Amino acid sequence: MSAIEKEAVLHEDIRLLGRILGDTIRRHEGEAAFELIETIRRLAVASRRLEDVTSRRSLAQVLDALSDDQAMVVVRAFSYFSQLANIAEDRHHVRRHRENRRQGSRPLASTLRGLFADALERGTTREEARATLERVRVTPVLTAHPTEVQRRSTLDLQLAIAACLARRDDPGLLDEEREALEVELARLVATLWQTRMLRAVKLGVKDEIENALAYFDYSFIEAVPALHAEIEDSLARLPGGGPPGEVPTVLTIGSWVGGDRDGNPFVTAEMLEHAFRRQAEMAFDHYFAEVHALGAALPLSGLLVRLTPALAALAESSPDRSPFREDEPYRRALTGVFARLAATATALGLKREHRTAVGTAQPYATPADFAADLDAIDESLRAGGSAPLADGRLRRLRRAVRVFGFHLATVDLRQNADVHEQVVAELLRAARVAPDYLALDEPSRVALLRAELATPRPLRSPFALYSELAQGELAIVEQAAKGLAALGPAAIRQYVISKTESVSDLLEVAVLLKEAGLVTPGESPASRLQVVPLFETIGDLRRAPATMRAWFALPEARAMVASLDGVQEVMLGYSDSNKDGGYVTSNWELYKAELELVAVFRAAGVRLRFFHGRGGTVGRGGGPSYEAILAQPPGSVQGELRLTEQGEVIASKYANREIGRRNLEALLAATVRATLDEAPRHEHEEYHAAMEEISAEAMAAYRGLVYDTPGFADYFRASTPLNEIAGLNIGSRPASRKPSQRIEDLRAIPWVFSWAQCRVMLPGWYGLGSAVAAFRARHGERGQALLERMWVDWPFFRAMLSNLEMLLAKADLSVAARYKELVPDAQLADAVFGRIRRELDLTVKAFFEITRHEAFLVGNPALARSIRNRFPYLDPLNHLQVELLKRYRAGETEPRLPRSIHITINGIAAGLRNSG
Repeated sequence: MSAIEKEAVLHEDIRLLGRILGDTIRRHEGEAAFELIETIRRLAVASRRLEDVTSRRSLAQVLDALSDDQAMVVVRAFSYFSQLANIAEDRHHVRRHRENRRQGSRPLASTLRGLFADALERGTTREEARATLERVRVTPVLTAHPTEVQRRSTLDLQLAIAACLARRDDPGLLDEEREALEVELARLVATLWQTRMLRAVKLGVKDEIENALAYFDYSFIEAVPALHAEIEDSLARLPGGGPPGEVPTVLTIGSWVGGDRDGNPFVTAEMLEHAFRRQAEMAFDHYFAEVHALGAALPLSGLLVRLTPALAALAESSPDRSPFREDEPYRRALTGVFARLAATATALGLKREHRTAVGTAQPYATPADFAADLDAIDESLRAGGSAPLADGRLRRLRRAVRVFGFHLATVDLRQNADVHEQVVAELLRAARVAPDYLALDEPSRVALLRAELATPRPLRSPFALYSELAQGELAIVEQAAKGLAALGPAAIRQYVISKTESVSDLLEVAVLLKEAGLVTPGESPASRLQVVPLFETIGDLRRAPATMRAWFALPEARAMVASLDGVQEVMLGYSDSNKDGGYVTSNWELYKAELELVAVFRAAGVRLRFFHGRGGTVGRGGGPSYEAILAQPPGSVQGELRLTEQGEVIASKYANREIGRRNLEALLAATVRATLDEAPRHEHEEYHAAMEEISAEAMAAYRGLVYDTPGFADYFRASTPLNEIAGLNIGSRPASRKPSQRIEDLRAIPWVFSWAQCRVMLPGWYGLGSAVAAFRARHGERGQALLERMWVDWPFFRAMLSNLEMLLAKADLSVAARYKELVPDAQLADAVFGRIRRELDLTVKAFFEITRHEAFLVGNPALARSIRNRFPYLDPLNHLQVELLKRYRAGETEPRLPRSIHITINGIAAGLRNSG
C-alpha cells in the first residue's frame, strides 16, 4: 500500500466519524443547528488551510453572534470532533505499526523485535542478551496530576468506537457486517453526544485510585505478561546452548495515587489503605478469572497423561472431591489453587466478585507460594509433552503473578521536606530531645538525626499530644508498614522527598520510617524503603551532586543503601525546574546534574537509579519517551529506570491495549539500548561550553519576562483560563501550594496547561531565541557552525530542539492575540504580548537556522498531518473560549456559561493531546 493509500484510509475513518457525528447532531439538535455547525466548519477550514481573510472575518462574526445556547452546541460539536479524530488517528497508528511488523520494516527500532533483530545481526548470544536483561527494570509510575479532563464514561465509549473501527479493517467482512458496524458506530456516537462530558463534582482521592486502576484493565494486566513472553520467544531465537528459559521481570508498574501527599491534604492513611486494598482486589480478580479459565482449558485425564509427583501431590491436596473430576488432576489442582486464593483474599480482607471455592484451604503466605503451585502445573505439562498447553494462558498467568504479586502496583509515598522537618521538630520537642530543632544549623541537625537512627528508642510517646499534621504523617508511615507486611515488599518501596535541599531532609524521613519499623536502628541501620531525594528547582539540581556526596559520606546512609541491594534512587523534577528557569536551562541543568551524579555514585561504589518526573507536555519534560531515554547522558541509564506518566498522556498511551503495549515496548527497548551504550561517550567540551552560555542567556530572558516584569502575573491570570480551569473538577489536589497570586506558588501543571489553552505554549520554548541570537552575535559564523554540529552529533541537543519544535508547530500567536483582549490593562497586554511575539520570532528563526529545515516536523509527518487536520477544528473552540470568558468575566449570569467554558477547555486539550 502506498503512502497516499495509507493516508486515504485515515481520511476515510475521519470522514465516516464526522458524518456520523453530523447525523447525530441533526437528529438531536435539529437541522438549523447542524447547518450552523457546518457553516462554521467550512469557514474555519477556509480560514486556516486557504488563509482566506474574508473567511476568517466571517467566521469571527458568526461565532461572536452566537447565543449562549448556540455556543454550547457548537462547542460540544467541535470538542467531540477532536475526540473522534483522535480515535481515528490512534487506529491509524496501530494499523501502520502492524503493517510494518508484518513487513519486517527496519524503522521499528523502538520495538523489541527491532532490538533483537539488531542483536542477531551483531552476533549477540543468548547468554549475553540474558545478562543484559538481568540488569533491566523499567517502571512507568502513574500519577493523579490533574490534566486529564475526560470522564471514564466518555473514555469507555471512545474505546468502543475504536474497537468498531478496528473490526472494519477486516478485509473479509461481508457487506451486511460492515453495515452493522456502521450502525453500531452511530449508536455509540449518539450515546457519546448525550453523555455528560464534564464531571459534576470534584474528583476525590478514591476516584483517582479507581481511574488509575482502569488502565490495568485497559492495558497493563495483559500487556506486561505478553511483553515478557515476547522477550522470551525472541531470546530463544538467538544463538546459544541450552534451553532459553524464563527471563527476569524487566517491566513493572508503579503508582503515586493514594500515596502522593505533597500539597494534597486529602491523601491520608485511610486513602493509602484504600489504594492498597483496591489494587489487591483487582489483582485477585484477575487471578480468580484466570485460574477458573485454566481449569476449563485443562480437562486432561490422568489416565492419558504423565504427571510429575509435584502435580499429583497438588491434585491430591485439593479440597475438590467431585467424582466427575476424579481422573482430571489438573482441574483438581487448579480448584485447590482457587481455594487457596480465596482463603488468601479473605485473610487480607478483600472483597470478591467471583464464584466461591469448592472447599476450604490454607491461604498463601506470599505470592511466591502461589507462583510455586503454578510452576508445578507448568513443569508437569512440559514433562508430559504438553508444552504448547503450558505456553498459553498458564504462561501469562505465571508471569502476572511474578509482576503483580498481591499488590498489583508499587505505591510510592511522597511529601514535602518542609512538612517532614516540622513533624520531626515536634517529635523531638515532645520527647525532650531538642527543644528547637528548627533553629539548628545543618551540621547540628545531621548529628542529632544520626543519633536518633542509632537508638532503638522511639520518639513517639502514647502520653504526648501531637498536632493533626504530626498524627497524619505518622499514620501514613504506619499504614505503609501494614501494607508492606500484608502484601509483600513490592507493595511499597519508595519514599520520595519533594524539595530536597540537604542531607538532613533525607535523615528526617529515615527517622520517621524508624517510628513505623521501616528502618531498623543501630550503628548500621537497615531500611525497607528507598529514601528518594527529589531535586526540582534549578538551585536544587545544582546542589544535587554535593548533597548526594555528603549523603554517602555518612556511615548510616551507606548502611541503608547496602540493605537495599546497593541501589540509591534519585528523582529529578522536570516541571518545577522548567517553571523556575525556563525550558532550555531546565533541560541543561537536568543533563548536567545527571552527569555529575553518575560520577558521584561511581566514586561511592553505589548503583544509581534515576526516577524521571516527566509531565505530559514538553514544558514539563514530556515528549517521545523513546528518544528522551536515548538522549540521557552517557552512563545514566544503568538498566534501571523509573518515570512518571501523568495527566491526559496516561489515556493517550495506555487506554488502547495495542497502543499501550507499543508504548511499554518502546520504554523497554530504549532502556536496553541506553544500557548497552552506557560507556561514557566523548562529547566535545565546546558543546558543553556552548550550552552553558546559551542556558545562561535563556534563563535571563525567561526570568526577565516571568519574574521580573511588573504585572506579568496579572497578565497571565487574565489572558488564560487559569481560574476557570480550577472549576473543572479534574483532580483532588489544589492548583497552588499556598493561597497566593504569585507565579512561584502556582503548581507547574496549571501553569503549563493554561499556556497551552491560549496556544502560546510559552513554557516549552521561551528564551531559546534570545539565547541563540546572543550566542551568534558573540561567535559569528563559527558559532553558527558549532550549533549545527551540535544538532547533528549530540542526542541531547537534538532531543531538546525536536521537543521544542513540536510546541512551535502547535503555538499560534494569531489565536493567542485574541486572549490578549481579556487583559483589562491594555498597555500591559501590549507590552507583554509584544515581548512574547518577538521571542517567538527569534526562536523560530533560531530553530530553522540550526536545523536547516524549511518547515516544522519534516521528520514527523504523522504529527504534521495531525496538526494540519485538526487545527481548523480547534480555531472555533479558541475563539469561543475567549468570547465566553469575556461574557463570564463581565458578570453574565447564564448558568450554563461556566459549563460551556469548561467544555472548550476539554475540547482544546483533546485537540492538542499533550497539553498538561
